[in-house]
Amino acid sequence: MKKMSLQVFNSLSRKKEVFRPLHEGRVGMYVCGPTVYSDVHLGNCRTFTSFDVIYRYLLFLGYKVRYVRNITDVGHLVGDADEVSNGEDKLAKQAKLEQLQPMEIAQKYSNGFHEMMRVFNNLPPSIEPTATGHIPEQIEMVQQILDNGYAYVKNGSVYFNTEKFIKEKGTYGQLSGRVVEELLTETRDNLKSQSEKNHPSDFAIWMKAHQGHLMQWKSPWSVGFPGWHLECSAMSTKYLGTEFDIHGGGNDLKFPHHENEIAQNEAACHHTGAKYWLHANMLLLNGKKMSKSDGNTITPQQLFLGDSDKISKGYSPMAVRYFMLQAHYRSTLDITDEGLQAAEKGYRKLMDTNSILHKLEYTGKPKIDTATEQEVNDLINGIYEGMNDDFNTAKSIARMMELSSFIYKFKNQQLPIQSISKNTFDTLQQTYHQFIYQVFGLQDESTNSNSKSDTALSGLMNLIIDMRKQARENKDWATADKIRDVLKEVNIALKDSKEGTSWSME
Repeated sequence: MKKMSLQVFNSLSRKKEVFRPLHEGRVGMYVCGPTVYSDVHLGNCRTFTSFDVIYRYLLFLGYKVRYVRNITDVGHLVGDADEVSNGEDKLAKQAKLEQLQPMEIAQKYSNGFHEMMRVFNNLPPSIEPTATGHIPEQIEMVQQILDNGYAYVKNGSVYFNTEKFIKEKGTYGQLSGRVVEELLTETRDNLKSQSEKNHPSDFAIWMKAHQGHLMQWKSPWSVGFPGWHLECSAMSTKYLGTEFDIHGGGNDLKFPHHENEIAQNEAACHHTGAKYWLHANMLLLNGKKMSKSDGNTITPQQLFLGDSDKISKGYSPMAVRYFMLQAHYRSTLDITDEGLQAAEKGYRKLMDTNSILHKLEYTGKPKIDTATEQEVNDLINGIYEGMNDDFNTAKSIARMMELSSFIYKFKNQQLPIQSISKNTFDTLQQTYHQFIYQVFGLQDESTNSNSKSDTALSGLMNLIIDMRKQARENKDWATADKIRDVLKEVNIALKDSKEGTSWSME
């Protein structure tokens, strides 16, 4: 096996770099988690699945990884506004709509998020901190930024001084690629008033709460709440240090969220935070950006159930996960019915090939064919080369599919197993199995044993039952009945009782 170094595309430098962790054998990785005010959408699922594979591969390479993924449960305002008079906290707004406490909303949608991650077989992070659980750390960071001269207080709110930061540090805009002149003339359309700020490009790191605001804490400046950007700076540095290896998230977070994180980290700690910044790209639906207002959207549940006019049938969580892995995480991924059908076949072929491979036995003396031995070894190396090329799952899967032709030839005795060495055969078996399960995180949904696939099915059914429960609570009887009828068509029966709803296979 050739020794190949891992390369990652660093958004900060806009180029691929050899991955060299700050501490040998250890990796610190922070990924921006969900804002838990609504059900997790499919684009989020793609981002978190991408970083799950990155996490899995780093573990596979032997690194000890501390993976931190936060929960945003305060400070993320509607429209991402950062001026109290115009912005309302997303959780607080949803709490009013559902007539619940904000923390009930946070718990409800955190539970749903975790369930969906289990359905997609994403590993849990090492640490999952919440913004509300780290208010003292955020207040301390605001004070550090003030003490270092990069923020100012106005009417109880604290704003980051971008003009001074740009003048003295000169790094603002490096991540997003925005030029300084554009940043300094930035005026967000959703802000009706910029009166409190010294400059339109300044952003709030602590906000004074208006009367009746549901989520607020005491601080040296006012009773208020932290800015959305600040929480990630405070929590990443708390658990990973002022310098750590990887910071990840969706492409849409580059500006302003990640750009402001870097500014805050530099202003408070004199470091940018992460050495490597990785960003996953967006999902499209039939060639267009997903949009609720345009009706061009599909939820994970609809995708699994086939309950959408965008698709002809439902697709299993593992088929969808495989579909996501067919594209590089930095590429846009277009969801189409044809693409999902092809992915379903590809997933099934990969699992079937692995099953065949592990039933084969290497017997008899080797009769090595040099060309075959070389080609098989090159393809095995190609699996690693794909992942070492900035976690390119698409390349690795392509090499595995090329290897499947050899595996079928071995099975059908069109090619003797002895044409490759016993060592190569053992490596082939091991590599195929490890990449499917350990690296790609796929599960074999064809097994009926008490395996992880059963856990995924249970998780999926819990989500569906919860979705039906919400529909009934909202008196949306048509949706509730449709869920029951669609499940019945695939031989899954729902039973309602005083204790709740249960399900069984008919």
